[in-house]
Amino acid sequence: MSDFKEVEILAFDVFGTVVDWHGTITREVQSMQLDVDPLEFARAWRAGYKPAMARVMSGELGWTKIDVLHRMILDQVLDDYKINLDEPARRHLNNVWHRLSPWPDVVQGLTTLAEDYTICTLSNGNLSLLSNMAKNAGLPWDLILSAEVFKAYKPDPKTYLGVAGLFDLAPHQVMLVAAHHDDLESARECGLRTAYIERPAEFGVDQLKDVSPRPVNDLHADTFTTLAKILSADRQT
Repeated sequence: MSDFKEVEILAFDVFGTVVDWHGTITREVQSMQLDVDPLEFARAWRAGYKPAMARVMSGELGWTKIDVLHRMILDQVLDDYKINLDEPARRHLNNVWHRLSPWPDVVQGLTTLAEDYTICTLSNGNLSLLSNMAKNAGLPWDLILSAEVFKAYKPDPKTYLGVAGLFDLAPHQVMLVAAHHDDLESARECGLRTAYIERPAEFGVDQLKDVSPRPVNDLHADTFTTLAKILSADRQT
């Protein structure tokens, strides 16, 4: 029997895995003609992501959705770069996370994967953000799941096990698809299967990341299209 015959749900990390946050934010900053290196600005904004979530997870902050955390980080980054933006411009820029563009392989890859699997998000992004993103980018999710549903941010086990629980499945019947090894490691610790997707330019074409395979992951693919081919061949064995 195939190792993956029992997998029914593919749950996808979103930021960096499904959508190109760095490229989209870079273009947005360029279009606003901010007096700053757009590549560095995008990375600086993203760098505040995990520390902000850690404040929620430690109890320093009560439950706070990502839109609010993104705005807190943005205000600090603008201050650090001494950029003065009025409130409407700040709101517009903060909502760029709702408008992130997918990687080129994503829509077709997801469409193909959805023929055999239920596909859903498992993202720290809030529900309105993920819904707007899906509408804008044409992402064909069967279901949008967010840390907001579980009131816990990844890597809290409530998120990974929550997907299985909502579908009344065992953890090994869910596969997390992500471009981040730490996310996949946390999912494995909860009993999920894991697939790593290469996104070498996640932090910009000028700062490529190592996407070498790691044997601890169940699958490794360069694109969603390749992942669909691997899983399709596996189902036919």
